[in-house]
Amino acid sequence: MIIGLTGGIGSGKTAVSDTFEKLGITVVDADLASRVVVEKGKPCLEEIAKHFGDNILNESGELNRAKLREIIFNSDSEKSWLESLLHPAIAEQIKQELNASKSPYTILVSPLLLETNQRDFCDKILVVDVPVEIQMERTTKRDGVSADQVKSIIKSQINRDERLKLADEIIINEGSIEDLEMIVRELHEKLISEL
Repeated sequence: MIIGLTGGIGSGKTAVSDTFEKLGITVVDADLASRVVVEKGKPCLEEIAKHFGDNILNESGELNRAKLREIIFNSDSEKSWLESLLHPAIAEQIKQELNASKSPYTILVSPLLLETNQRDFCDKILVVDVPVEIQMERTTKRDGVSADQVKSIIKSQINRDERLKLADEIIINEGSIEDLEMIVRELHEKLISEL
């Protein structure tokens, strides 16, 4: 069984997936997979450098993420080009990692699970949810970014109500880390009992 774990920025996805990992569950992280496919020497990085020019790489030959982010935030066509290159490679990387899992069930963490076809990998969708005010507060504090930047990230993600409608399981993360870990442990027991 593969459980897709998602939620808006600052909702606590990492804290939830860390707790599942402590319980011995394999966690596949779509963000990490997206980094693997653009590592030095990988075909995707070569294609990106060919398309945008070598100045998209830093001195060590690795992807300059800030520069790439700037380009794609200002151009829908460049963003589309990049997504058409990366999405199949990321999906393949995720598939390999899911297939390698040996735990009773596997968690696939993805901030864009519901916005991409990554949901097709999943048997169930688990949403970590918090009110927008908490998202704003946590993300500005954690990432040192402006409230406006956080608002634009929230706008780029699937609407909160829509995300909740698509969920099979929901974790409300408004309390302490201890509360959250207890909720995850209870859900873990429930998932094991369903296998």
